[in-house]
Amino acid sequence: MNHSSSKPMYEQIFEELRERIEQGSYQVGERVPSEKELCDEFGVSRITSKKALEMLAADDYIVRKPGRGSFVSDAKPQRQSHPLNHSSSIHSTHLGRSKENNKGQLIGLVITNFSDMYGTELLYGLEEASRENGAFLVVRRSFGIAEQEEQIIREMLELGVDRLIIFPAQGEYFSAEILKLVIEKFPFVMVDRYLKGIPASSVSTDNVKAAKEGAIHLFELGHRDIAFLTTPPVNTTAIEERIEGIVEAHAEYGILVNREQWLESFVSTMPNVFDPEARVQDAEMLVDHLKRHPQITALFAAEYNIALLAEAAAAKLGLRIPEDLSIICFDSPKSSDSFRFTHIRQDQFEMGKQACEMVLDMNRNESPVNRILLPATLVKGRSTGPVRTSPASS
Repeated sequence: MNHSSSKPMYEQIFEELRERIEQGSYQVGERVPSEKELCDEFGVSRITSKKALEMLAADDYIVRKPGRGSFVSDAKPQRQSHPLNHSSSIHSTHLGRSKENNKGQLIGLVITNFSDMYGTELLYGLEEASRENGAFLVVRRSFGIAEQEEQIIREMLELGVDRLIIFPAQGEYFSAEILKLVIEKFPFVMVDRYLKGIPASSVSTDNVKAAKEGAIHLFELGHRDIAFLTTPPVNTTAIEERIEGIVEAHAEYGILVNREQWLESFVSTMPNVFDPEARVQDAEMLVDHLKRHPQITALFAAEYNIALLAEAAAAKLGLRIPEDLSIICFDSPKSSDSFRFTHIRQDQFEMGKQACEMVLDMNRNESPVNRILLPATLVKGRSTGPVRTSPASS
């Protein structure tokens, strides 16, 4: 067996046992190894070995007799000719499309991280949809570390998950494991973002439209010098789309974009950064930036935690919010004052629910690539107001 393969371990065990049966290592009527014996032989969990035996039974290679074991069938199963052999047939017959058929399905969720600011509502939606469909959710966090994301995907496949939902790591990294999933047509869905150039289904916010609405809100209050604050946007599609929406709003209102006023190098809010000192450095960076650009009257933060940094920087400079400086951001925790910041509220619950339902509807070799864009809502809070009459001195 090839333990480095991206195929789930239950598929590899299925193929190994099938070969033994077809080559006569196990004769008709002969008992094949039990779930426990397969666990010991291949070093896998009971769930994985059970799934391999169920696949053999589904293809009439064996007959399972409760209390006695599994025995080679006298049926003459037709071996599949496509490269994925049983995998495609099992997904085309077992997956798809009714709640009854989804019972017992195992869905692996690979997510960077989650908190009250972002992710918890997403998990609620995923859990509810999986429960309604009789499926089960297995969750692992990658903290935005590409190597950890790859390892988790491999471990999920070895565990025997039927499908995957992936919140990809940020940055330029192109996951080899995700590419393998595409090549082998394993059912999976991206959430929150997508990977450019990879034909994979995804569910995310309509970031272009949402960011455009946020920028227009500031324009209508008279703001023209607006700084967008974000983590490095390179190949992070959600951020790139938000930038696109802000630029579109500027074009629609005939306002020139001055990206010298933008700050696109925050790192303390990224899921793979654990150094508390990074937050201090980001706050100082923003203070210095506002001193160099006193004409800025509004800050558009790509996320709530960056908005908190903006609030702290304004306080350090003696700028009142919103009288001297307006702040808008994406998302806000429901557990705190929801109107502290004017914010764009993503429908995380619906995002999770639709991602789960989409992946449960997938059949190998048959599922078209779909991209669902969900609307967001602008929630007006206390952090935005009419533009000040004259720039505050630094």
